[in-house]
Amino acid sequence: MSLKIEWNEKMKFTAYTPSGHEVSLDSSPKSGGENSAARPMELMLVSLAGCTSMDVISILDKMKATPQDFKIEIEYERALEHPKIYTHIHLKYMFKNAPSREKAQRAVELSQNKYCSASAMLRKVTDLTYELVFES
Repeated sequence: MSLKIEWNEKMKFTAYTPSGHEVSLDSSPKSGGENSAARPMELMLVSLAGCTSMDVISILDKMKATPQDFKIEIEYERALEHPKIYTHIHLKYMFKNAPSREKAQRAVELSQNKYCSASAMLRKVTDLTYELVFES
């Protein structure tokens, strides 16, 4: 498998994924960009949230315990010096009208400890924590 990225202009790039999709990237004006697309480090967090979200919903669907609404919020800290890696990432799994708190907890645990490759990779280099929040 391979991924290709091409420079467009200034700090704009287009990535072409193995699944046939395009992803735009840009930088801030301070760094020579035009703020027209997400930053690479932001996309790393999007990948993490997307990976574990898909796991959780897939697992809950199989358990016949799909919530009415689900989202993840991520809080993070980055190093001040280059390379400005993530030093802490905290995932907040937010469930609305979850049929079963126990099944939601199990789905998150399975994602974090078995299925989510993005979590597994990031956990090797940063402090990765999570919590579950339930709303009615």
